[in-house]
Amino acid sequence: MIMHLGNADAGKADDRSLSGLQSRLLDRRAFLFGSAAGLAALGLAGCASDYMSLAEAEKVYGPVPNEKFPIPAVDVSKVDPKYFRKTVRYDSNEAPGTIIVDPGKYYVYRIEGEGNATRYGANVGRDGFRWSGDAYVGRKAEWPTWTPPKEMIARQPEAGKYARGMPGGLDNPLGARVLYLYQNGVYTLYTIYSTSAPETIGNGITSGCTGLLSQDMIDLYSRTPVNTKVIVLPA
Repeated sequence: MIMHLGNADAGKADDRSLSGLQSRLLDRRAFLFGSAAGLAALGLAGCASDYMSLAEAEKVYGPVPNEKFPIPAVDVSKVDPKYFRKTVRYDSNEAPGTIIVDPGKYYVYRIEGEGNATRYGANVGRDGFRWSGDAYVGRKAEWPTWTPPKEMIARQPEAGKYARGMPGGLDNPLGARVLYLYQNGVYTLYTIYSTSAPETIGNGITSGCTGLLSQDMIDLYSRTPVNTKVIVLPA
């Protein structure tokens, strides 16, 4: 009997062991499945876009009603999301505040320090009208008068009607804000200006100048004093 009881207890022990083993296997499978699902989710998260969403962009690039000439909202559906304003990692030895124009990638960077920069999408000079080098902001203006240079008038006679200057306004090519680039005390004829044409961002369409969406240009302008260093990289 004792032997019988012993065998019965052993059977019960075996049943308990088998049950425990099955439980551990189920727990392990659940863990592995959960880990795999977690890793897959991380993988998907890594592939997901980290650009500003359209809903966020509609707020950032919304109307600016309190300007001298109220600025309408940007149609953000006409802008590739990679050109929306963003803080990015950008290693540079330049001082905070320095502006770097990268026409090859259609970006303008404002160095913030500690390896960071504010990045803006831009339009740039078309083929044959690009310029690169070091400059500085010699002057800046809000709702500036636009006066086409004589070289432009020679190429585009229709611009001649503005030879004495086109008053500031929404139709003015320089828009709401402009930074004039100088070298050695001389105006280079190049600017960083504001545009209300979202379809131009990410394109080479100007006579060498660099344009930002008005809302981005207002942001950059407000943080850029005269004499700020500007570096225009080769395209």
